[in-house]
Amino acid sequence: MDLVLTQVYLDRAQKKALAARAKQSGRKSSDLIREAIDAFLLGVSIEELRQLDIASRKAKADIDDMIGMLDANAKRHKSFMKEIARLRETR
Repeated sequence: MDLVLTQVYLDRAQKKALAARAKQSGRKSSDLIREAIDAFLLGVSIEELRQLDIASRKAKADIDDMIGMLDANAKRHKSFMKEIARLRETR
């Protein structure tokens, strides 16, 4: 990748939030800035990103709920199968 040094002025809150996000993700601030610019150049709007974030969080919550139901179902199934085995042994 052929990179060119470019200076960008951020306000203090932006700089602080960017540094926190970079630290949280284990990536460099410059990588995050390049990604944001790529999204902008592709025509992705802030509103679209917000909607995608909301939808992604909802989908994750739904998936987590489904996993909880599947775990509970598996537990009931295991208990049922143990009971079947016990009944077979008593015959």
